[in-house]
Amino acid sequence: MTYQQLNSTEKLKIKTLGELKSAGYSSRSIKEELRQNLIVKIKEGQNVFEGIWGYEDTVIPDIERAILSRHNINLLGLRGQAKTRIARQMTLLLDEYIPVITDTELNEDPLQPLSHQGFALIEKLGDDTPISWWHRSERYTEKLATPDVSVADLIGDVDPIKAATLKLSYNDERVIHYGLVPRSHRSIFVINELPDLQARIQVALFNILQEGDIQIRGFKLRLPLDIQFVFTANPEDYTNRGSIVTPLKDRIESQIITHYPKNIEIGKQITAQEARVAGKPLDKIHVPEIMKDLIEQIAVEARSSEYVDEKSGVSARLTISAYENLLSAAERRLYMNNETNTVVRIADLIGVIPAITGKVELVYEGEQEGAGLVAYNLIGKAIRTLFSQYFPTPEQKKKEKEGNPYVLPLSWFGEGNQLDILASQNDKSYKDALHMVPGLEDITTEHIKSLPEKEKEFYMEFALHGLAEHSQLSKKVLDTGMQFKDLFSSMFDMGNPEDEDFNEDDIY
Repeated sequence: MTYQQLNSTEKLKIKTLGELKSAGYSSRSIKEELRQNLIVKIKEGQNVFEGIWGYEDTVIPDIERAILSRHNINLLGLRGQAKTRIARQMTLLLDEYIPVITDTELNEDPLQPLSHQGFALIEKLGDDTPISWWHRSERYTEKLATPDVSVADLIGDVDPIKAATLKLSYNDERVIHYGLVPRSHRSIFVINELPDLQARIQVALFNILQEGDIQIRGFKLRLPLDIQFVFTANPEDYTNRGSIVTPLKDRIESQIITHYPKNIEIGKQITAQEARVAGKPLDKIHVPEIMKDLIEQIAVEARSSEYVDEKSGVSARLTISAYENLLSAAERRLYMNNETNTVVRIADLIGVIPAITGKVELVYEGEQEGAGLVAYNLIGKAIRTLFSQYFPTPEQKKKEKEGNPYVLPLSWFGEGNQLDILASQNDKSYKDALHMVPGLEDITTEHIKSLPEKEKEFYMEFALHGLAEHSQLSKKVLDTGMQFKDLFSSMFDMGNPEDEDFNEDDIY
């Protein structure tokens, strides 16, 4: 039986270099290890990058081609595009365990020692050199590039304390304290946000990538480091904070462009997978499918909004946080009213505002209120976009010259009536309020096919929001919810600055 045919239990029984040689072990580089294990996965039809949605035909094939080519990789994309997650999942392509010379600082291959320490141990003990086993989960190092990162952090430096303790001169390589890169020998080493790394630090890296040697305070060491480098970078960084120096960029063989979800369905899969909902009473909170679409549509609107800096991007974390807040808004109402179950409402979107404001970078940063107004605007645009998929728009009916199905509810508001939908309103009061508006239920049952009974009021509220977004009604944001009124009466109200409730930013 060859070494490769041994299972993990049998390998872990090997304790010395002599036993390892007898088992037929042969060294292979980490890039070859990744390549061979990927080939097996591809042949078996296995997906290495589980939970990475929307990249099946774009990013993942590029990564697999880079691994097959034994390339170092740069993942280039805006924030929240799963770059770091992809790098971490590459560890699944490593062997479950590999042998190392026990207690060596650089986790050295027993057949290919690297440092003075490794050579000395084998010379002294020969086939009795002790062997340990290194799990693939430990063969991953990640470093966030920041301006304060030094050459000593990444490469190493002379350690005067070690020199004094061991009574060594500074000419002896044993006085060197190795940095993160040498300690990542036989591992995957990831540097996030590479352009943020100072140019002189980047220069220290490119010799390692190409020639495998390092220089530390005058020591010129030929260390054939065996590392799979993965870098991540944001295109914004190239102009705002820094860049990748040309010699280093030239030595990174594959640059792979990542992207945001290309449709709402993929976005929903990511949100459902990543949202932290453990412990929430999900069996008591019903979320209509359209509400999940609305959450994703908010991100879509943000990525094309004139108010949001497109170079910064809109992370997938926006929709994840927004969905978590949406559930929490419904959960809070459930507890406040001591009810057994509830349905998420459009008014609950007020609760997602904090999840939006922290995730978008405005083109023109102003007062704190600016981000809040942009968040309301994005929600409104998302509602307007999806409204036309479920209900006829007033403009559409006007072009078709057919009867306007919204006459009854609009007339009711035109008579001076108003409707308040409050965030903490119990289910009975919420339903009673919506059913006060004549014709609203008929519009919903006529245009929403296969309408579940428990979602009826949700769609009735959705219709009101859609009419407001199409300038048929006035919608005012209250501290505790939403208020709908006739559009023209609201205009007259806006014209009275002496009114204590007057706030021109609240009406849109």
